[in-house]
Amino acid sequence: MQPEDTREFLTGSRTIAVLGATPNPDKAGFYIPQRMHAKGYRIVPVNPTYAGQTLWGERVRASLGEVDEPVDILNVFRRSETLGGHLEEVLALRPRLVWLQSGIRNEHFGKALEAAGIPVVQDACLAVSHRLLVG
Repeated sequence: MQPEDTREFLTGSRTIAVLGATPNPDKAGFYIPQRMHAKGYRIVPVNPTYAGQTLWGERVRASLGEVDEPVDILNVFRRSETLGGHLEEVLALRPRLVWLQSGIRNEHFGKALEAAGIPVVQDACLAVSHRLLVG
């Protein structure tokens, strides 16, 4: 994806679902969504370990299947090898863009999403890209 396309997605998006969200402020699954929330995005946290708790003013969902509203960006904080187990839920969710955080790359997962018409950014930090492209 070209930087201008990424900028367009970031400026045209309002809702980010975060797979692997955590209340631990020392983990990227907290501080990256926290930064995006501070920039005005609605964050929908997803993590079965913290289901029912509240993060960023939203109830933590146990799975992507519990997200029942449109999602612009799905930001993923899960190990690369676990992504296949989320594929069906991601396809059902139909986010406008899937963003795999730094260090997360899965070619099979990415190709399956792209074949379904869902663009994917792999192995990149959403917050850094936002800072560089949007401010």
